[in-house]
Amino acid sequence: VQLQASGGGLVQPGGSLRLSCTASAHIFQVNNMGWYRQAPGKQRELVASIWKDGKNTYYAGSVKGRFTISRDSAKNSVSLQMNSLKPEDTAVYYCNVQPPRAPHWGQGTQVTVSS
Repeated sequence: VQLQASGGGLVQPGGSLRLSCTASAHIFQVNNMGWYRQAPGKQRELVASIWKDGKNTYYAGSVKGRFTISRDSAKNSVSLQMNSLKPEDTAVYYCNVQPPRAPHWGQGTQVTVSS
């Protein structure tokens, strides 16, 4: 089952975006969830993750202090609030369980940070 991310777009440096991803209950409730991104010519990387109990989070050093991951158990959704965006944040963003599983990769959502 592919997980579909949404909320991407074009934003100026310093701007904000909020990404969302909804999963089926049987995926969401038993897994840690993560946001990943892949920039052109680079490998896909883990940006942020949140434990299934919502109490622990992880952030890549490049986004720490700017991005916030959260999960809504009632809606089986995970979100990524991205503030103070930089051109180097430009990438396709994906959600998946963490660690990721191949069947769950969706098409992602494009985030472009440019003036």
